Amino acid sequence: MEPRSYQLSFHGKGFDFFKIQLVNLILSIVTLGLYYPWARAKTLSYLYSQTRFESQPFVFTGTGAEMFRGFIKAFIFIIAMYVILICSAFLGEGAQQLALLGAYLFFLAMVPLILHGSYKYRMAKTVWSGIRFGYTGDRKELIRLFLKGVFFTVITFGIYGAWFRINMRKYLLGHVRMGNAEFTYKGDGGDFFILNLKGYFLTLFTLGIYSFWWQRDLFRYFVDNLRLSHYDEKVRFRSTASGGDFAGLLIVNFLIIVITLGLGYAWVVTRTLDFGMKHIAIEGEIDFNELAQTQGDYSDATAADLSDFFDFGFVV
Repeated sequence: MEPRSYQLSFHGKGFDFFKIQLVNLILSIVTLGLYYPWARAKTLSYLYSQTRFESQPFVFTGTGAEMFRGFIKAFIFIIAMYVILICSAFLGEGAQQLALLGAYLFFLAMVPLILHGSYKYRMAKTVWSGIRFGYTGDRKELIRLFLKGVFFTVITFGIYGAWFRINMRKYLLGHVRMGNAEFTYKGDGGDFFILNLKGYFLTLFTLGIYSFWWQRDLFRYFVDNLRLSHYDEKVRFRSTASGGDFAGLLIVNFLIIVITLGLGYAWVVTRTLDFGMKHIAIEGEIDFNELAQTQGDYSDATAADLSDFFDFGFVV
């Protein structure tokens, strides 16, 4: 195939999303929070349906019932952690500190499990033009990578954090599949460290003004190093956003939140997604009609619900 450009776009409207969020909020309050899984499923379903690649919308196939089962398991897990912490308050000072340390280490060990399960569920429920996405990472390998990153970040007083973050991104994205096409991420921890070091000091010296260009550099670094390969065919992603573009986005988003006392959050979400899609150029030579369906379904939403609870965010 000859190299060509592909179009990624977002068509969601702030008012439409606001109505969905308002109904979700009311029903969640009336049901004392039990409606939350269905609210989350409706939110993802709307955002996916308004995101299009080559004029074809993405589809989120997860259901409220699946997410409710995961929600109950996640809720029990969180309650158990709180019970342990509360009970430790009645122990002696030494035992209390030991219990707190144990709870912290246990939570730390759960992070890669939550990330692994969250990716496995979310990707299995993502479909484009009949092609299902998937995640093929190995749980044990991810745990080893995560714990190694934590260890070296601690003993280097945070310096290794740049390498840790890029290694996690490489692993997670490197095991995401679109049918039988494979994503890869080519970032380097050293480059990422320098980028953030420069961004931090220039933001400090310019009294915050450079922060918009720092955001531009981060967005560019995350996007420009992403690839999608299908045998010998490859698609490359490239950021087209400038520091001025980010200034306009973030300043207006901030004003919307402040002026509306938070009620404009729906508009902030849709504006941000529209901004991201508009400023990602996709170029290459993959024939997406030739992609084969290789991924199976996966319906355990426990880790995805825990990811939402702890606000881990999502890399892709």
